[in-house]
Amino acid sequence: NAGTEADVYISVYGERGDTGSRQLLRSQKSKKFLKGQTDIFTVEAVHLGRLYKIIIGHNGLGSGNGWFLDKVVIKDPITDLDYTFLCHRWLDQGQDDGNIARELTVTDASTFPGRQELELKRKETWAAEKWKFQKGNTIQFYNRLTHGFIRLRPGRGVDALGDKKDKYGKVFFRWMYA
Repeated sequence: NAGTEADVYISVYGERGDTGSRQLLRSQKSKKFLKGQTDIFTVEAVHLGRLYKIIIGHNGLGSGNGWFLDKVVIKDPITDLDYTFLCHRWLDQGQDDGNIARELTVTDASTFPGRQELELKRKETWAAEKWKFQKGNTIQFYNRLTHGFIRLRPGRGVDALGDKKDKYGKVFFRWMYA
């Protein structure tokens, strides 16, 4: 459910002005904005000079309108430069912060873009997993070699003698093999 059927709009900003809001209508793909798909659009505009930001979003209409946007890359045909705008967030009223539009600034050309993408993914993974490390939670990992559990308990360190039959083991065991 990371794709969208909503109408998607973009505004591109450069040192010489902006495009205004433009609907992304014709992709080189038969169905646009599908999960895991890269869509390519042509947006005609006067030359804007060096680009510095975009605003991208959708109208929120239609079923399945939530959208997870990884990044936008704009190729300037005059200078042959690529401008990368990293997002890696939801544009969805029911996900993330509820916004259906994002203002994205260009990735600094002096920074290795792959490193920035990796850092965004690391932050997203931590946001999804940090609940495990809240006060009072006990985390267990199943060791396939020893057929036992390794337990991380708050304030008590590591217990490698976890038993499948204790109250934590049963919960983890069912989750592991469900």
